[in-house]
Amino acid sequence: MRGVDLIDVSINGDVQNLVINGVDVAPLIDAELNRRHPDRVKMRPEDPAGFREAWTILDALWDGTIERAQRLTPEQLHQRVNGEWSFIETLRHLSYATDSWVRRGILGDRSPWDALDLPPEEFADGPEFARARGARPSLEEVLALRRSRTATVREFLQQLTEESLDSENIVEGPGWPLEGSYPVRTCLRIVLNEEWQHRLYVERDFDIMDNE
Repeated sequence: MRGVDLIDVSINGDVQNLVINGVDVAPLIDAELNRRHPDRVKMRPEDPAGFREAWTILDALWDGTIERAQRLTPEQLHQRVNGEWSFIETLRHLSYATDSWVRRGILGDRSPWDALDLPPEEFADGPEFARARGARPSLEEVLALRRSRTATVREFLQQLTEESLDSENIVEGPGWPLEGSYPVRTCLRIVLNEEWQHRLYVERDFDIMDNE
């Protein structure tokens, strides 16, 4: 874009190689996000101890977010803010992410998904998994599912070694991720990113709901 006026613009997403008036602003954005959230840099660990620390941080952060959610009404827990997923839907999606990238991508389960799992909206349903589109589970139901999935990750990380972190696993059968070879490190980082980002989205939407 050249010769444009860009005023009152809000952008949310993964920003890379964004050059404004000759300046790549993506590194500036990254640095500011790290300043606002000092634990953010720990979501890119390099060794088993770092992955365990990152998960411990996420556990503590999510404990606070879940405590906040428990003060909401059932209607608020299912409320979509500005078209984003509700809190209940977010937890269902994080279960899908763990099932896909840990239980399938790392542990080799060809069909790991729970009926309440929620893939990205652009994913088409398939014979291997079809989302429960009309489901409205209670907070207790999705928290029970979440506890099961976070326990799976925690148990795997407790046994994680340098050798297993550097290994790759073969994914077979239909589903997500697609068939292929996936480094354990990559799978774990995807789950960390999902957990980190979606908690921020939830907190943002809670703040909006508080001010309505």
